[in-house]
Amino acid sequence: MDPKTAVSRCGFVAIVGRPNVGKSTLLNHLVGQKVSITSDKPQTTRHRILGIKTAHGAQTIYVDTPGLHGRAGRAITRAMNRVAQGALQEVDLVVFVVEAPRWTEDDALVAERLRELKVPVIVAVNKVDRVRRKADLLPYLGELATRGAFAEIVPVSARSGDQLDTLEREVSRRLPESAALFPADQVTDRTERFLAGEIIREKLMRRLGEEVPYRLSVEVERFSEEGRTTRIDAVVWVEKAGQKAIVIGADGKMLKAVGADARRDIERMLERPVYLSLWVKVKEGWSDDERSLRRLGYDG
Repeated sequence: MDPKTAVSRCGFVAIVGRPNVGKSTLLNHLVGQKVSITSDKPQTTRHRILGIKTAHGAQTIYVDTPGLHGRAGRAITRAMNRVAQGALQEVDLVVFVVEAPRWTEDDALVAERLRELKVPVIVAVNKVDRVRRKADLLPYLGELATRGAFAEIVPVSARSGDQLDTLEREVSRRLPESAALFPADQVTDRTERFLAGEIIREKLMRRLGEEVPYRLSVEVERFSEEGRTTRIDAVVWVEKAGQKAIVIGADGKMLKAVGADARRDIERMLERPVYLSLWVKVKEGWSDDERSLRRLGYDG
């Protein structure tokens, strides 16, 4: 390893919080590269994803997790809760993301579960750039301090990057002494095939309305290199024929737009031309069926 990236501290850091609080945006900014998809809809992150940063004598292995839900009725929500809860048992440190100046029932649920841990918990108070009156922030920070035995509370903006250097310093100095577990240039544990499927799902979630995104998943059936081009065949699974019609759109326009958006991002990631084919298929009740979830990778 290059002496400039020689590591004396290394550890796993779970990024947790309620749905749609900015965990994936935070991870991407900390790592300096997009490894986790984002949208303005809850349940965007459905899997455990590692984001790895090696710098300044430390290798920080961030673990992005699905948002913890208080009401986990469907099987897919229960699976995501298992992923998030399982990640907490395997880390050296936790970054608990909340949104200034809000505190919800789901925030309280996460805080309650964190009380059982024996590792330090740092609170990242996200979206402080959206707080119009900074004077409103101080009472909120004071109230947060009473909600748990937190090691540190750091106001940040994952979107603009404000105060992320402070957060990184607080995280780094609490990592255990250890050699690096990953090569210095590796930024995630996920394959290009997996990331391509997630990019397709991101474009669907961003373009579709409120209901359909929670009833769809993407399965990459083919990912192969053909000369200088990467060939990707993917299926968009939905639960009803009406949802299929919405995803395809009039004259196929929605699916074509999603495909074009996804192909551009995948080409940027792979740094080579991509031929992308998308199909939409119906599988009734897949999101509440344990066997279907396991086949699609939601194994918890």
